[in-house]
Amino acid sequence: MTQPITITQLLDTYREGTLSVSEYLQKKLTQAQADTRHVWLSCITSTQLDQYLDALSAHNIDDLPLYGVPFAIKDNIDLAGLPTTAGCDAYRYHPESSAFVVELLIAAGAVPIGKTSLDQFATGLVGTRSPWGATNNSFDPEYISGGSSAGSAVAVATGQVMFALGTDTAGSGRVPAAFNNLFGLKPTKGVLSCQGVVPACRTLDCVTFFTANGDDLALLHQLTAVSDPQDSFSRPFASPRQPVPMTWQNLKVGVPHPSQLNFFGHDAYQALYQQVLTQLENMGAELIPFDLSPYLQAARLLYDGPWVAERYAAIEEFYTQDPSRCLPVIQTIIGQAENITAAQTFKAMYQLQDYQVICDRQLAEVDVVITPTAGTIYTIEEVNQDPVALNSNLGYYTNFMNLLDYSAIAIPGGFTPEGLPFGFTLFSQAFADKSLIALAGAWQKTAHLPVGATGIYPDSTRRLDLLVCGAHMQGLPLNHQLTELGATLKQVTQTSSRYQLYALAGGPPARPGLVRNEAEGVSLDVEVWSIPMDAVGAFLSQIPHPLGLGSVELLSGEWVKGFICEPAGLEGAENISHFGGWRGYLTSLK
Repeated sequence: MTQPITITQLLDTYREGTLSVSEYLQKKLTQAQADTRHVWLSCITSTQLDQYLDALSAHNIDDLPLYGVPFAIKDNIDLAGLPTTAGCDAYRYHPESSAFVVELLIAAGAVPIGKTSLDQFATGLVGTRSPWGATNNSFDPEYISGGSSAGSAVAVATGQVMFALGTDTAGSGRVPAAFNNLFGLKPTKGVLSCQGVVPACRTLDCVTFFTANGDDLALLHQLTAVSDPQDSFSRPFASPRQPVPMTWQNLKVGVPHPSQLNFFGHDAYQALYQQVLTQLENMGAELIPFDLSPYLQAARLLYDGPWVAERYAAIEEFYTQDPSRCLPVIQTIIGQAENITAAQTFKAMYQLQDYQVICDRQLAEVDVVITPTAGTIYTIEEVNQDPVALNSNLGYYTNFMNLLDYSAIAIPGGFTPEGLPFGFTLFSQAFADKSLIALAGAWQKTAHLPVGATGIYPDSTRRLDLLVCGAHMQGLPLNHQLTELGATLKQVTQTSSRYQLYALAGGPPARPGLVRNEAEGVSLDVEVWSIPMDAVGAFLSQIPHPLGLGSVELLSGEWVKGFICEPAGLEGAENISHFGGWRGYLTSLK
């Protein structure tokens, strides 16, 4: 069978005997050891893997809900048998026991493959702040992976493990999820124990999950949302103050005013956010204008206020002995805490409480709020040139969440024309975790996006690659006809140099006609979308004469199905081939 992409699928293949537990886990370990994206800081040995397999052999597969499921652990979370570094080699120690959450997962049958890279001491949203090198994005190695849970996200996105543990204080479990086309659950504070976790800000830290499938989160949350008497910040899972529906139908979704959104010049992310909103309305959600300003004001307290002193307190003894053992950017951030006074701390706490009252009151008017997870994405080189300011930009929508004690989930939302993922976040009151997980799962079934960076789709629906060259392209007037049928952008490319493009008479909307011309053809910009096969008929029923479906040759030599124009449709049409494509033509009209 094809590669299992959910926990349920993996367990089914074990039961059927089509996949050997030992062979599969050894394959995953070998895959991790061969990784070149700076994902792993340490992996278990073959001997340790045998020990985990021996422990599994004493159980029936139906007795353990995570039987033989491989997972990754961010290297600020303890795993007995491997060192913990928190991204700093001089800080390295060897824990005698695993973190509470790790023990729960192993007891349920999961097998840890190793420890993953992070921004040093979990201070950063970029994944570049590591002495072992920046973790590469799973879609394009020139781009950041997001952080601080960088390696955990990429390990899941590339199919090296089924799920991963991260941590989140200011967005560390949500930003890398967005940048790698994953689901990232930031549960309610204290619901997942932080015992055995190197603290960043102990009053704010959350252990988080990365998965490529929304449904897996429900099981993982159920198994690990266990009160821990050894963690003084642990609290039992409870009901939210007011019920949050688990379906999109009639769900009240708060949408921030456009003036409060910031995409930092990234037009494609802005277009994708609007596309998500349209799709949610089609799913039955009620979009309600929402004032995000007090939340953004609260967010500034995290780094402009005294909470940075909590990061200093977490490693004070280590830091004061020799600050140079930390990366320069970490010294800059944590070192400023030495000048923060107790009076400043209390004033900020009072200010946060004022925001808490205002924000809770506003949140009570809706079920959830939707924002981009991050307003933009950067290359590794761009972050290296301006590490502090660009990192701050990535926390625009995430920094307030833990301060205000809200639950949140990052959800894949589509792809830019360059093929980079975009993600959006839903947040709600504390203890709304299960509702957010259910909403994410329902979205995945409608969105039909590929799983992580694997190119595999989460359902068995047969799909067709469909070339579009005009108004159906991303961000243009008829694109909704594709997205409403579950189509997803697969590739931005060009035709072979054997085509001409015409602006057809009539409209609106204005439409192009693509015609093959062996003698005078040129290469033209096009997009290839993946559409469910059973939706092709509904899509074609919306396409008027003289356009039809035929075969088009790409620059690579590959042939795909796509729009072509009958010769009769060229009467009165304008040859616009010299513009290089429909977008070039539209730009000329401006």
